[in-house]
Amino acid sequence: MRFIDADTIEARLSYPALVDVLERAFRDGVIAPPRHHHAIPLGDGRPEATWLLMPAITARADAAGAVIAGPYMGMKSVTVFPDNGARVGKPAIFGMYLLLSTETGETLAILDATRLTAWRTAAASALAARYLARANASRMVMVGAGALAGYLIRAHASVRPIREVLVWNRTPSAAVALAASFAGSALVVRATTDLEAAVREADLVSTATISSVPLVQGAWLKAGVHVDSVGAYRASMRETDDALVSRSRIFVDTFAGAFGEAGDILQAIASGAIAKDRVEADLAELVGGVKPGRQRADEITFFKSVGASIEDLAAAISVYETGV
Repeated sequence: MRFIDADTIEARLSYPALVDVLERAFRDGVIAPPRHHHAIPLGDGRPEATWLLMPAITARADAAGAVIAGPYMGMKSVTVFPDNGARVGKPAIFGMYLLLSTETGETLAILDATRLTAWRTAAASALAARYLARANASRMVMVGAGALAGYLIRAHASVRPIREVLVWNRTPSAAVALAASFAGSALVVRATTDLEAAVREADLVSTATISSVPLVQGAWLKAGVHVDSVGAYRASMRETDDALVSRSRIFVDTFAGAFGEAGDILQAIASGAIAKDRVEADLAELVGGVKPGRQRADEITFFKSVGASIEDLAAAISVYETGV
């Protein structure tokens, strides 16, 4: 059994290679048991924490065409403690990934799931952008400057000709620090305090926050923009308003995740802004060609992601096999 730490994951993964890995995984499919989502009440005025368990099993067809498991299976355990930063100066999210063999059931590797999650989440967003963002998208707005933001910028820039990125964060100094981390790169990354003005000029807007109120408004969107929303992982959270969702062609990573946890989708349905059938396709249908992605240069597209176990398993296998 191997222990694979964050630095090793960082060394073994790259964009757009991981985007390609996820594309193949969504095309091939996996056995994905239901995700376990457990609330953890902490008391003392602290916000409720969350514990997520996400299993997946690779699948293949035998000679008779029956679906059988193999050769890998895995499960991610993730904890989300929203007040960690202010209370103890630690990240809000911690996790580990358990990769096992379907031949023997033995544990092959334990991986740092915090870093793995950052890599695969951004890769899934970039995969959606391959099908939904305009081919000439060059201006990006990054809403949020947390641990995931840098990965999202690099992932999107690996599949679209992004040249300029504006970063907005509730705490402006965090946006400045993120922009500074790209000094010397081919990208021009700058902090901004005017979110509306930035969004109005954007070709691609990516949001990664834990906001409970809309940050990006539909009235700000120009024709042809693609919006990628990966924060707001609970039904009570949202990063976009009803107008944005109703103006868009809507896509999700998985239907189960979107209709179970995605506040941006669920709250828009509850308010009557959209009907459930306005969600056109998930990533598997996009990648498999079952449903079309972007069809016109002027249409607005919206991709909502809450995470899928297929993404974790594919990324873990990629890291593991790179070291074999």
